[in-house]
Amino acid sequence: MIALDKTPTLATITVAAAALALSAPSPDGRGGQGVRTPLPEHPRPDFQRDLWQNLNGPWQFQFDAPDSGEARGWSRGELPSPRQIVVPFPWGSPLSGVPDSAVIAWYSRSITVPSAWAGRRVFLVIGAADWRTTAWLDGQKLGTHEGGYIPFEFELTRYVKKGQQQRLALRVDDAPRAFKLEGKQGYGNARGIWQTTYLEARGGAPLRTLHFSPDVDRGRVVVAAGLLQKAPRDLTLTLRFRNADLPTVSWRIPKDADRVTFDVPIPHAHLWSLDDPFLYEVDAAVGDDRVRSYFGMRNISVVNLPGTDYRYVALNGKPLYLQLTLDQAFHPGGFYTYPSDSFVRAEILRAKSIGLNGLREHVKVESPRKLYWADRLGLLIMADVPNSWGEPDSAMRREAESTLQGMVARDYNHPAIFAWVLFNETWGLFTKADGKQVYRPETQKWVASVYRAAKALDPTRLVEDNSPCCSRGHTETDLNSWHSYLPGWAWEEHDRLVSDSTYPGSPWNFEAGYRQARQPNLNSEFGNVWGYEGSTGDVDWSWDYHGAVNAFRRHPRIAGWLYTELHDVINEWNGYWRFDRSEKETGLGELVDGMSLRDLHAPLYLAVGEELSQSVPAGARVSVPLYASFLSPSNGLGDSLTLRAELYGWNSLGQKRAYFETARRVPYRPWMTGPLEPLLVPMPNEPVVVILAVRLEDASGTVLHRNFCTFVVEGDLPQETRLDDGRRARLLRIDPARFSDASWSLKQWNVLDGLKVNGAGAGFFEYRLSWPAGLRPADLDSAFFLAEVSAKQLLGKDRDSAGRIEGDFMRGRGTYDPSLNPNAYPMTDARRFPSAVTVRVNDAVAGHVRLENDPADHRGILSWHSQLRDRHLREAGSYGTLLHVTIPRDALERAAARGELVIRLEVDPALPGGLAIYGRRFGRYPLDPTVVLVSQP
Repeated sequence: MIALDKTPTLATITVAAAALALSAPSPDGRGGQGVRTPLPEHPRPDFQRDLWQNLNGPWQFQFDAPDSGEARGWSRGELPSPRQIVVPFPWGSPLSGVPDSAVIAWYSRSITVPSAWAGRRVFLVIGAADWRTTAWLDGQKLGTHEGGYIPFEFELTRYVKKGQQQRLALRVDDAPRAFKLEGKQGYGNARGIWQTTYLEARGGAPLRTLHFSPDVDRGRVVVAAGLLQKAPRDLTLTLRFRNADLPTVSWRIPKDADRVTFDVPIPHAHLWSLDDPFLYEVDAAVGDDRVRSYFGMRNISVVNLPGTDYRYVALNGKPLYLQLTLDQAFHPGGFYTYPSDSFVRAEILRAKSIGLNGLREHVKVESPRKLYWADRLGLLIMADVPNSWGEPDSAMRREAESTLQGMVARDYNHPAIFAWVLFNETWGLFTKADGKQVYRPETQKWVASVYRAAKALDPTRLVEDNSPCCSRGHTETDLNSWHSYLPGWAWEEHDRLVSDSTYPGSPWNFEAGYRQARQPNLNSEFGNVWGYEGSTGDVDWSWDYHGAVNAFRRHPRIAGWLYTELHDVINEWNGYWRFDRSEKETGLGELVDGMSLRDLHAPLYLAVGEELSQSVPAGARVSVPLYASFLSPSNGLGDSLTLRAELYGWNSLGQKRAYFETARRVPYRPWMTGPLEPLLVPMPNEPVVVILAVRLEDASGTVLHRNFCTFVVEGDLPQETRLDDGRRARLLRIDPARFSDASWSLKQWNVLDGLKVNGAGAGFFEYRLSWPAGLRPADLDSAFFLAEVSAKQLLGKDRDSAGRIEGDFMRGRGTYDPSLNPNAYPMTDARRFPSAVTVRVNDAVAGHVRLENDPADHRGILSWHSQLRDRHLREAGSYGTLLHVTIPRDALERAAARGELVIRLEVDPALPGGLAIYGRRFGRYPLDPTVVLVSQP
């Protein structure tokens, strides 16, 4: 596994030997030269020949100068001072073993074509290499390919000496070019070979493509087969179904034809769906050329949500509420390339495990095995064409068009793909004019023509012309999508504006001269990462996410959303998982028993309350709105469900209390959306933080969905209280910011004028308060000290030497330290930042406490509630644990004698993890640090 420091740099990424994911060589010589082979699986299960040889693994490698040309002796594979690189990991990636120190390089290795391949044509296939690749075999030039994302091949047949060792050489030139498509490679510059390279034996008239277009309505699949060259004579294409009781199909390919199209009946088709991703497996043969392939019988369309005119994407005719995430598809060890096939499979399962139904493979033509696992496991894919960073000149247009053609040709059979995305945020479409970036009308017309070309290439899927942001819109498109990055509190107003602005003929989100038709509305990128000034850095995204999802579900004219993003990358640390795919903690299950992210993605959903947190007076009766978003078919649920609601929370001593519960039936019908009768909830008569948790259950009591909102019940903190055992107690409250003394080895500072106080490193906070007049220690049964505290990490942004983050964020440059961002406060994860605290009262040791972490997640209700709505975050979501230490009797006697209580919280230099002390309006519990003086019974 890849181990990352808390604030990683590429230089600090360590790669364990096991992370190379090298498996033993496969039988039949497919593992190459008897070496261990990374990614040994066939790269294209949808177009696989049995006779192939994997060339992944160690190659000789040498950098070259840009002006050296291709005519030097290195083309025979005799590199003068080579090193080793592990293919298919791009150079510069840790898993390749080669640092990124030049833009041109040579690859060389020996190959042996098996004698058993006699009589067959032999091809070298490279899944992808960035960018200009030239190949030689024993010094004989095979050809050149330009492009960084789609597969290409060279025929070796005339030069092959079967059974003998030969030398293969490749020269890859990745010098900067203004028009070159390259997505966001700054996350890890994927230079050179980055997908599996292999040899393949084919028949005399080999298949070039074999495309299956499912026609569910007519019970058939349309087959389009293309040959590599024109048929030298009449040939027969034979299709045999391996896992379905269907007859063998034969179709004549006439002489001089290189393409045929015909229908194959699929009666009683077993449909591909997210819950049942069945794949028809097919063996195809043309003469002695044999290919294994598969397809899914499914239909992608656009329909009305039943009972409305809201347009939704549909799978097999049924509306589908899209809950997707942006997948940057980068890995810290392999950049564009994953370390193993099991890791690829796990990526798909990760998304499904939290209830998502799709990924958007972002500005990258994804590896076919990723698409295969989406097909096999049932997850939808939006497939982006990578973008360029130059202007839309003729060279850029040619590469964009050819890449689109290549990815559609390669990936046509993947049922998981439901949409092609041609451009992202108008990148590469601007022309500089008078010092401005202009999206010219002629460029818009070209984009519309590419949309039409994509529809002609693939009429079975949706096509999006541009996934727009920042007031740049659509021309001709099948989806009315947009990007919005906002704080959680801003989503309701935004979604209302969108809902009011989207209707046939509206110009909203379209370029001048273009209008909306009846496309589904999709927020195709959202999150809080760019919703705060300068982005968020690494923060608890789950609170804002929760608020955003609630808002989306209250506006069913919006047919879905796409969260940014699946995993962290170098400049965006807002993934469901970290860059190394380790876990993040949302805190949802700690607030509501059994709740997880899956509840925020449930088909049957209740949005609770107007906002995620709200201030209310003590004793108020609050009408809490409920909104039903039941976006699913009936599944036998009847005409009603049970809603159970509970109100519970924490008082000013940090004690958990239950205050109210109720249950009632709520109406249900498939695809039902709209407000329900509100809940009338009585609030407690004391200052508390409460959670209103709801559960939606079916007739059997199975929980279908959980959700909640929170209330901060305002009021004066009591100065006296009665404890659970009936004893009375006097409460001495301490303003955490009014410490009498403090000293810290690294830094001391306060948050929001003292709602929270921080000390980093080793040091102490000391508080002095007057001993109550007339109170004798003998009158007290006991005393204890309460406070909400946590460790306190000194983040990059809080260092006195912190500088401004530099670089082009969109291309992944700038910083590898997310804590430098002024909004950052790392979300809770598996890594801990402990600290050791000693509590002294009037010089007597009251207790030693180890604080395990400096966390931030949903549990920091008050920290989120107290944020100013100015698009800056101030330690949002941070919270602590409840410190409870008994005050020794001798300390009480000293305090009474001196007339002063002195409380000192010290951090041990042996574990100098700092200390944060939270007040009543920050953190998790509505309490200031408090001395509790318990009276005698």
